[in-house]
Amino acid sequence: MFCFQCQEAAKGTGCTIRGVCGKTPEVAGIQDVLMYFLRGLSVWSQKGREKGIEDEQVDRYIYESLFMTITNANFDHNRFTAKLQEGFSIRTSFKMKLQQGGVNVSEVDLPEAAVWEANSISEMEAKAFDAGILQLSLHEDIRSLRELMIYGIKGMAAYAEHAANLGFQEKSIFAFMQKGLAATLDNNITADKLIQLVLETGKYGVEVMALLDKANTTRYGNPEITRVNLGVRSNPGILISGHDLRDMEDLLEQTQGTGVDVYTHSEMLPANYYPAFKKYGHFVGNYGNAWWQQREEFETFNGPILFTTNCIVPPSKHHGYSDRIYTTGSSGLQGSKHIADRDGDGKKDFSEIIEHAKKCKPPLEIEKGEIVGGFGHNQVVQLANKVVDAVKSGAIRKFFVMAGCDGRMKERSYYTTFAEKLPGDTVILTAGCAKYRYNKLPLGDIGGIPRVLDAGQCNDSYSLVVIALKLKEVFGLNNINDLPIAYNIAWYEQKAVIVLLALLYLGVKNIHLGPTLPAFLSPTVAKVLVESFGIAPIGTVEEDLNVFLS
Repeated sequence: MFCFQCQEAAKGTGCTIRGVCGKTPEVAGIQDVLMYFLRGLSVWSQKGREKGIEDEQVDRYIYESLFMTITNANFDHNRFTAKLQEGFSIRTSFKMKLQQGGVNVSEVDLPEAAVWEANSISEMEAKAFDAGILQLSLHEDIRSLRELMIYGIKGMAAYAEHAANLGFQEKSIFAFMQKGLAATLDNNITADKLIQLVLETGKYGVEVMALLDKANTTRYGNPEITRVNLGVRSNPGILISGHDLRDMEDLLEQTQGTGVDVYTHSEMLPANYYPAFKKYGHFVGNYGNAWWQQREEFETFNGPILFTTNCIVPPSKHHGYSDRIYTTGSSGLQGSKHIADRDGDGKKDFSEIIEHAKKCKPPLEIEKGEIVGGFGHNQVVQLANKVVDAVKSGAIRKFFVMAGCDGRMKERSYYTTFAEKLPGDTVILTAGCAKYRYNKLPLGDIGGIPRVLDAGQCNDSYSLVVIALKLKEVFGLNNINDLPIAYNIAWYEQKAVIVLLALLYLGVKNIHLGPTLPAFLSPTVAKVLVESFGIAPIGTVEEDLNVFLS
């Protein structure tokens, strides 16, 4: 195996024996094969679009499959082989549709990925070496640009799936995703063309985050400033993790009146901010911290855990909660129970996990108190005059965007120390699970404005962009980089990549990225990002504070 798509790539270069995430070589291999197939299927979809032929089943299959390959999302080998078998059937049907539409379906001069067939699981597995990252491009810089775009597209696919689950879709986003995947099979493509595609990925990253924001707020209302309970009650509970708010809705509806409470974990924390969920009296609050601490926190929760998306840490045989894990959607874990997708606009059936919860002890309390969140763009814009006055008076000197993902590396304590050492006249704008490094610190407020403004999940980084653009308008500035805003971003997986590319597309410069730069950036590509956009790795807390505050 070879995988370097996440920040914890072994030795800072890539996992070659077993994924730091817990991914086995067999799962890594079959994921590579699925990605290979998706590239080839995208070539066919491009042929169709040239003739005005699109297919909703192809679009959904591609973004669902991409989401399955995101770091920490799916560790179930069987789910991947089943997805490939489904894909061969979809490709056959789509080719018939193309032929009926007058498209030449000759396989002459097509890349091998577009015509490859496998009649058994063993044939799928045998393709893993040829489908690996290192085999698809021998040129380091071309490979680096391809993978940068692909990882951005994977993040885009995650957000597109969440929006689609709420009935919001944008065909132009699907078209670009497939255009980008197909381009990775073009051996004549230049580095300059790939750089253009990388920046275009950022453009569609902005669009997909705006689409998901619209989907979430249309269905559940605009996030409100909310004090979220961190304690527990005496009822048995279900802990829901991940990002999918439609799953949250279904679970809350079905647990109502059952005597089972619902708690959020990690990236599901922002569900507490939406008005539509506040009507449920059995929705207690948040339990625990960032995803990487789940092995300890799941033990003490006592009840079943529902993963709606990525951020799974596979438990070892020494952990006693393995039989309490359920997955749904694009997530999967070998040996755990998987809850099937909903049909059409129906609801998922969570009856099994609810019955399981009823037999469990209540959660063990691991902390007390509250944390405040819900500072999405709608809420902050309502406070705009107060914020502007604080800036003009000098009460607020600078904003620090500290969004992104958390992770296990001890170097990530940098973000806690950085937040602690920020002067009292600065405010942190955050989104994503990176906030768990500082969202429970007693940082106080500035004239009633909390010094940590939590906009929500990683996709809610869009809110931070909207806030910045609103401030730019209010202050009458021509350039977003003239605002008193600094960007100190933590990254871990592919959704952070699409957020980064979206910021670059919007013209944001001088972003600090940590705790390490991505292993998939070749020295040449890293140099381009530094010279063109001012991207820099984090240094020491003191060094970076001097740079940001100068």
